[in-house]
Amino acid sequence: MDIALLYFDGCPNWKVADRRIRRDRRRRTGITVTRCQVDTIDEAERVGFYGSPSILLDGVDVFADEDAGWRAVCTPPQPASGACTLEQLRAAITDA
Repeated sequence: MDIALLYFDGCPNWKVADRRIRRDRRRRTGITVTRCQVDTIDEAERVGFYGSPSILLDGVDVFADEDAGWRAVCTPPQPASGACTLEQLRAAITDA
């Protein structure tokens, strides 16, 4: 499985998401992780980036709010958090 972590400069939540990805990755084999800083709207549209941080599993952002479009803001999947929880991440990886 390929996991891509997309983020914009200045978003503090991508580091939280990165730690959670690294923590879960230790439990699994066959996972590659890439980190990609997204700087422009054109780049965001090209890579399917809907907010920071975005986590794509094999190219699919399972936490995306595609109807909202691209926003240069931190977009939490939950109101109280700026990154998916470890449990949400593990469930998404298991379901992918």
